[in-house]
Amino acid sequence: MWVPDNEDATAPNMRDEGIQNIIDVVADHGADFPGEIHPRMVWHRESPGTRYQGFKHMMEVADPENGAIEHIDGFVIPEVGDIDDWKKADECFTIVENEYGLEEGSLSMSVIVESGEAELAMGDLREEMGKPSNNLERLFLLVDGEVDYTKDMRAMTPTGELPPWPELRHNTSRGASAAGLIAVDGPYDDIRDEAGYQERMTENRAKGMTGIWSLTPGQVVAANTAPLPPKTGSWLLEVGDEDVELTEEDGRQVYDGPDLSLSDNGDGTYTLAVGGDERTLDEDEVTEELLEMTSYVPSMNDIVDSMEEFEAAKAAGKGAIAMTQAATLVVDGVEVEVSKDRMWDEATYQAAQTPVALFQDVYEHRPDQHEELEEMYGADVVERATNVGN
Repeated sequence: MWVPDNEDATAPNMRDEGIQNIIDVVADHGADFPGEIHPRMVWHRESPGTRYQGFKHMMEVADPENGAIEHIDGFVIPEVGDIDDWKKADECFTIVENEYGLEEGSLSMSVIVESGEAELAMGDLREEMGKPSNNLERLFLLVDGEVDYTKDMRAMTPTGELPPWPELRHNTSRGASAAGLIAVDGPYDDIRDEAGYQERMTENRAKGMTGIWSLTPGQVVAANTAPLPPKTGSWLLEVGDEDVELTEEDGRQVYDGPDLSLSDNGDGTYTLAVGGDERTLDEDEVTEELLEMTSYVPSMNDIVDSMEEFEAAKAAGKGAIAMTQAATLVVDGVEVEVSKDRMWDEATYQAAQTPVALFQDVYEHRPDQHEELEEMYGADVVERATNVGN
């Protein structure tokens, strides 16, 4: 999704020129963009003049004579307030659609949650959507806007940095889930911190947020490639505060680092050193210790295999089965066999389906990515992933 920005990225006294730039660029190049286009307009819950300016700009973009509307899928509305303000924005969309003969609801509306009012309004969506007095079914994305949210909340930190606001991200994800929408995190403005950006996306996906606002070409690439499961699975070993990816050698998972050591004492005991902590353990104890330190990141093929296995078991009348993950860990040349069983039931199956459903959504709506996805996963995995769970 591309969001040409006529709000914060445009000087306030240049927004009329900014909207013309958006119209010109989208009219000339919109057909070549492989995703959806949702320009961000100006809006403010406490400023009728700003809301009117945003409405006029939507009218200009939607005017068929300007040549951009055929490539426009919706608009992003910032700085919304309570649910009545969301309805005001929705009504502007409806007027624009009626003015130019567009089908009502054809322009989707995404909102940026940048105030306590907007955060509370997400709790009203289930009750308000679907009423004949509004077209709030047009809602598409709920986006965090943590900078303005911090200002609205009058929040301060000693360093002047933004608070992390995990509650806002959780509430936005919950609001999107309850209303059948998509939750997206706001911008990560430390644009050179690639590792931090990746970590933020990982945290977001654990909260159910599919997307993140991207500010630079590098962030766009990272955001577009991170959500889908990896091509190959990998074993991780938690050493200190860091998860270290193990190297596969001849089917074994090898740790090669300075922070963990293991030696076989030859008498049935082992010496395990993690950081500055050194302990003598028997075989069962060292196996248990390393098992607790390991985790597995499944590939797309792993997820599809597990889902297919559970589907077969369910068809045979079983409500739950055990899935086993096993590996041979190698630390300082010492081999340790670890394995863990995970119970799969219907709830586990549904949870595992989330990344596959995302893949299916991408595959269905982005035929331009079919070749790339087949190169990444292989044609067989792609075919199975598009059919599993259906």
